[in-house]
Amino acid sequence: MHDIHFCVTCLRDQFWAQTLDGLTLGAVYALIALGYTLVYGVLRLINFAHSEIFMIGIFASLFTLHGLGIGVADPPKTGAALVVTLLAMTLVAMAASGAAAVAIERVAYRPLRRRGAPRLAALITAIGVSLFLQELFAARYGRNLLPFPRVLEKSHLASVGGADVRSDKLLVIVGALVLMVALDRFVALSRLGRGIRATAQDAETAALMGVDIDRVVMLTFLLGGMLAGAAGSLYGIFFEAARYNIGFLPGIKAFTAAVLGGIGNIRGALVGGLALGLLENWGATVLGGQWKDVFAFSVLVLVLMFRPTGLLGESLGRARA
Repeated sequence: MHDIHFCVTCLRDQFWAQTLDGLTLGAVYALIALGYTLVYGVLRLINFAHSEIFMIGIFASLFTLHGLGIGVADPPKTGAALVVTLLAMTLVAMAASGAAAVAIERVAYRPLRRRGAPRLAALITAIGVSLFLQELFAARYGRNLLPFPRVLEKSHLASVGGADVRSDKLLVIVGALVLMVALDRFVALSRLGRGIRATAQDAETAALMGVDIDRVVMLTFLLGGMLAGAAGSLYGIFFEAARYNIGFLPGIKAFTAAVLGGIGNIRGALVGGLALGLLENWGATVLGGQWKDVFAFSVLVLVLMFRPTGLLGESLGRARA
């Protein structure tokens, strides 16, 4: 009992610091989770290859820095050079991940969909694509952790309740929130967004109304891939590492976040991602770092026992503007 009391005291003392770190990690989870949510909302497919789309975003960011002549030993950028570098690596990562997601849909999933294959076949295909991409990158770039140049100086901006508000944490949180709000408004207000919602609600009726289903599916994969690429860029800035299987655990956590918030719900992905990041950090503080993943998945099980549809539970097809 003494040890438990001590750990609870630690959480009280480190609450704001762990909360900030949890929001930072949760923002990355939420961006990745949006890809799972979009694809599931339209196709009722769990795209387990999405974690490798995130991994491609990290590598694309790293290669962009190398292309700009930025190495691990170089000092962080400042001013206009920093803005250009951040924009370049993020845009390239979004483009690479978006293109990879569309290619996977065209090559792996569309033929199955046109042949009326069962969903289990698509799920097995997703796992196969995931393993293929992992081994492809491992064969080309090795299995060791690759260093990521420090682009942004991790400077102290302020202290809030003992939490160290750093520039990289602020960039991750603000950048992720901006992208998530932009996606939410795009799906709610644009013509293409209405096509996505119509297809998610009833694909056959949407097709009769003139909606191009193949175009909607391609757009869904493109948007999810681009957001995963942006998440990869932010992840690289924050954790400064790249590896062939680096997307596996964040991808599983992001899928957990999507289910926690309500799979198929865009705002649910945001809520689930941030909630999972907070719960992970708070649980690790109370129980110890070795229990971090156990605590997060245990909370998911408990939530789904009492609310199987997730915290928000509303499907993409019924989302309100």
